[in-house]
Formats: sequence, C-alpha cells, structure tokens
Amino acid sequence: MKLLNKAVKHGAGLGTAPLGNMYRDVSEEEAFGTIQSAWNMGIRYFDTAPHYGAGLAEIRLGKALADKPRDDFFLSTKVGRYMKDSTEEKEGLFKYGRQNEVVTDYSGESTRISIEQSLERLQTDRLDVVFVHDVSPDFHGDAWTEKFEQARSGAFHELEEMKKKGTIKGWGLGVNTISPIKLALEMGELTPDIFLTATQYTLLQHEQALKEIMPLAEEKQVEMVVGSPYNSGALLGGSYFDYEAADANVLNHVRQLKQIADEYNVSLKAAGLQFSSAHPAVSAVIPGSTKAEHVEEDLRLLQEEIPKDFWKELISKGFISEKAPLPV
Repeated sequence: MKLLNKAVKHGAGLGTAPLGNMYRDVSEEEAFGTIQSAWNMGIRYFDTAPHYGAGLAEIRLGKALADKPRDDFFLSTKVGRYMKDSTEEKEGLFKYGRQNEVVTDYSGESTRISIEQSLERLQTDRLDVVFVHDVSPDFHGDAWTEKFEQARSGAFHELEEMKKKGTIKGWGLGVNTISPIKLALEMGELTPDIFLTATQYTLLQHEQALKEIMPLAEEKQVEMVVGSPYNSGALLGGSYFDYEAADANVLNHVRQLKQIADEYNVSLKAAGLQFSSAHPAVSAVIPGSTKAEHVEEDLRLLQEEIPKDFWKELISKGFISEKAPLPV
C-alpha cells in the first residue's frame, strides 16, 4: 500500500514553504487561516521543513494542528538542516523568516538533532515521512555529490533504521533537481520510499523527469510528490521561476500557453495541477499558498473538466511531451 493512500483524498496536500515567510512577511492570521482552510476542505497531508523560515513554517503548522487528532493527518518534514540559538542576518527566499542560525549537515547525528527539533516545533510525538532536503546541485553546486555521499552514509541509514523501528513510515529526498533522485533510485543498498520533486514535473518543464525518474519510480514502486507545480508562480503569471527571477524565454513560454488556454476557456492553474497529478507515479501534488481562498480554488480546479482538444493542441505544438500521461 502506498504511504499517502489514506491521507490524500483530493490528490492534493498543502506545501508550507510560503508560510515560512517566503518572499514576504506573512501574518500569523494569514498563515493560520490558510492551514485551517485546507483542513476544512478535507486536506490531510501537510509538508513542511526546518528550512522554511528557519523553523517558522513548522511552528505555525504545529500550532494550527495542535487541536487536531494526530491519527487524522499525515505529516512530512525534512532533514539536512538544524537550528542554533544564535542568530544570523538572513537573505534570499526566507529573509523574512526567523533569525536563527541554520547549520547544513547530512550526518546521522545531525539528522537526529533535526528531527528532535522538528518534533518540538510541530508539537507532535511522531512524523510520517522524512525527506532529506536539498542535497542537490542548486544548493551545493559541484559539491552536491559530496553532500550526497554524506547523506548516504549518514541521513539515509539513520532514516532507514527509524523506519525499521516504526518511528517513521518512510523516507526519501526532497529536491528541486532530477539528478539526486535518479542517483538515489539507482542505489543498491537502500531504496527510498518516496520523493518530493519540486518544480521538475510541471506543465512548464517535465521532459527530463518523464525520461529519467518517472519510469524508475514506477519500476521500483516508489511514490512521487510534486511540489511547486506552478514553478514558483511563473505559470500563473508571476515573476519567479524555480525560485529565481523568470527570464524572457520563460515569460514568453507562459504567454503562449495562456493564449492557448484562453482559446479553450481553461485555467492554466487547473491545467498545471491536473497535469502534475496525472502521472501514475504521483501520489500527491502540494501547491503552497498564504491565502485561504487559493487553497479552496486549488481543490476545485483539480476537479475541473478540461477539453481533450486542449491537451492535443499542447502536444501538437510541443508544449508537452506526447509521452506524458494526461488527465482522464
């Protein structure tokens, strides 16, 4: 049985990166309203990470779920970073998050520390899935393979032991690139149970994932969770693509997609959500939001009927691969 079978009723969970003050200062009211809206709409899978605002997203999620029966929801967080009491000046995606100094470390000991801290912030006694976070070229450059080896000898074994003891239900990688997932799927000694692939299996980009990791995931019966299905908002007309400023090629790509979608009276948001969730290896898509109404909209659009001719035109014009599974 797949890990997420019971937890994902609508094909969707809630990603909480935006609730860690990604890009902007999100109020407590907004954050709690978003989580409560997700709960009210039936969402029972919540994904978070220490990285999201130096623990802020975990703290907010823990508070919002504190009065909910623990057996009623599925929780995933990540390891690879832990917090110190000392502070540091922040910049980048989470410059509006907490100021705690963050240590990046994929060793077994740091994995235990990270999980202990997450449990405290989340106000829970257990986690369902743990992802090894950002052991990937986009964070570590050419040194990512060294970090991967540290994780393989440290975090991977630590999490596998936790799974054997029943402390967690499963583990895997949470990354924004394809290479680490492919490498982990080809490992001989350990096989992860689940992967979170952010930005890589979307309407805007999916060819590499479709070719290199989806077949392996199906072969090994490994679950995939798709994060950032809108590629940091670019698909919806935003100015960011894969957590960086979108370039002219991306913006033009989106304009062309939007033109075709308008001809068929299709929402690109609906198309993006349904495309990412259509692959049989995908157990859930987890868009993030800071607006309660956006969560409600996401669930509605996952069920919206999209004309088959729309998908046919995207294939004929080369916007999506003819090998990609499409919504039925």
